[in-house]
Amino acid sequence: MAETQARETALLGGGCFWCLDAAYRQLNGVLEVESGYAGGHVENPSYEAVCGKKTGHAEVVRVVFDPGVISYADLLRVFFTLHDPTTKDRQGADIGPQYRSVIFSTSDSQAETARQVVAEIDAEGIWSDPIVTELAPEARFWPAETEHQDYFARNPWAGYCRVVVAPKVAKFRQKFAARLKSAAA
Repeated sequence: MAETQARETALLGGGCFWCLDAAYRQLNGVLEVESGYAGGHVENPSYEAVCGKKTGHAEVVRVVFDPGVISYADLLRVFFTLHDPTTKDRQGADIGPQYRSVIFSTSDSQAETARQVVAEIDAEGIWSDPIVTELAPEARFWPAETEHQDYFARNPWAGYCRVVVAPKVAKFRQKFAARLKSAAA
């Protein structure tokens, strides 16, 4: 009888979903990454509607991972290196509620881990301003359009990717080199 792989899901919003998507796809233990929207009041939102700032949705990634390979806490530690968690509704030049820093916990255990990791990051003094990441209960996930999936890999020379995504991915790769899929192979 074949062993089944353990699976857990994280739902995270840290600004533009292209940055999170590009990094999480490279982590050992991450099984699936999908860009999408969560936390709003409109059913089946489109990118244009979410960018219109009236749906209440955040750009998020749904990360399916094997907790036996990478912990939820470690996914959150990566999350806090990929964006600035001290700016409300903003990441760099991207402004609006869709770019908010948010963790949608899928269980009480995830909610407690999120509180612990936020306290850990605060205690490290990495950020001079307080963390404003919203800790929210699980929300309905709506997949983004096909063109937003694995965007960085398909569009590395696009202006936004070169200026915003590439530097974040480079920083992530340097900090978490030992956790990358290529390092584990």
